[in-house]
Amino acid sequence: MNYYVIIPARFASSRLPGKPLVDIGGKSMIQRTYEQCLKAAPAEKIYVATDDERIAAHCRDRGINVVMTSPDCLTGTDRVAEAAKVLEADYYINVQGDEPVIPPDDIRAVIRAAEKGTDEIIAGYTEILDEKDYFSPAIPKMVLSEAGYLMYMSRAPIPGNKKMGFEKAWRQVCVYAFSRKALEQFTSRTKKTEIEQIEDLELLRFLEMGIGVKMIRLSAGSIAVDNPEDVEKVLAVLKNGL
Repeated sequence: MNYYVIIPARFASSRLPGKPLVDIGGKSMIQRTYEQCLKAAPAEKIYVATDDERIAAHCRDRGINVVMTSPDCLTGTDRVAEAAKVLEADYYINVQGDEPVIPPDDIRAVIRAAEKGTDEIIAGYTEILDEKDYFSPAIPKMVLSEAGYLMYMSRAPIPGNKKMGFEKAWRQVCVYAFSRKALEQFTSRTKKTEIEQIEDLELLRFLEMGIGVKMIRLSAGSIAVDNPEDVEKVLAVLKNGL
């Protein structure tokens, strides 16, 4: 299968400005994310997609492939779709740029799922183990069908119950696989769909358009960096050995 691993990265972030270039133990977050991807795919298959010359220059200085995209991209998936216009492939593996300790095995698992060639959208999930994550709006929760397809995802604590407590739940792991067809469908909309806009979760655009998302279970080792506190979590993982 011909594929590329695309790491979308933007400088603007309301909770952590300049997030891709934030120092984490002597390396930028984008470099650490890239190095995790490099354990799962060859360098020539990995590109950072950005609209910011500061990020692009930082990557080039470290030998990381870069593709420049528009500053008007609505989401990371829209940025991957722009990169796909200049990088010809069957599938595009999207690894979010704020995943500095994403386990390489998780990336490989998504690549293997894409290699089945079904043209499906593939996304990762894992069980929530910490009650704080269940109630955190920074952690997207997911509800799956028995067949393993995404039914809904939300920043709210789902699935809920009458006691309004934590029983069992699953969260997003920010690794996806998109075929060219899926990216074209996604970007056929020039603005976010209604629920996608409310939740600020881009996979919901597919659901609102009636397009299924196949889920695969991944490890619980990823840490999405959304705020300064998450940086401390990553540093703790690095201290204990990645």
